[in-house]
Amino acid sequence: MSEPKAIARQVAEVVPGLWHWHVWDDRIQQETHAHAVSDASGRVLIDPLPLAPEALRSLEPIMAICLTAACHQRSAWRYRRAYGAKVYAPEGAREMDEEPDVRYRGDEILPGGLKAVHTPGPEQAHYAFWREQAPSVLFCPDLVMRVERGGLEFIPPEYHEDPAGTRASVRRLLELPFDVFCMDHGAPLTAKPHEELRRLIR
Repeated sequence: MSEPKAIARQVAEVVPGLWHWHVWDDRIQQETHAHAVSDASGRVLIDPLPLAPEALRSLEPIMAICLTAACHQRSAWRYRRAYGAKVYAPEGAREMDEEPDVRYRGDEILPGGLKAVHTPGPEQAHYAFWREQAPSVLFCPDLVMRVERGGLEFIPPEYHEDPAGTRASVRRLLELPFDVFCMDHGAPLTAKPHEELRRLIR
């Protein structure tokens, strides 16, 4: 799976210790998003996309790369070679371009204080990441997306193995407390994310 051709030129700090960047992904003809969080010893990249060198340096030191699903390998392997950072990927994920350093399961705590939350629907080995420490953040990859008018929609069902499972996963995520809601397809929500998700489910 190749990386997108586009390269983001800058990163934006969403809240203290959380960064976001995005590119137009020529592979799927859609805008895609990536994130990074602070860890005691550096930064953790989540489903990383290509970044210009200067922007990437602003996130150093990079000490780990966490993937929510096999479909979000993106720039992970190139950044692993550049930084010697371990790549974490779901156990049971379909074959990837390279072998991850660590396979995780649901409820495990990953670098950056990220708890792996199993969210099947798009595919079986699909996970959200929940960072409990304030401001708490939920990283939700391919369940929902943000549309032009700013609201949320489910990712179209034709891209999911089990659309009903996707809806069930979103309902379970609502039980978690979080202040910021981050997606792989849309800018982060920082205001009343639970209300937006409940509106979507209704």
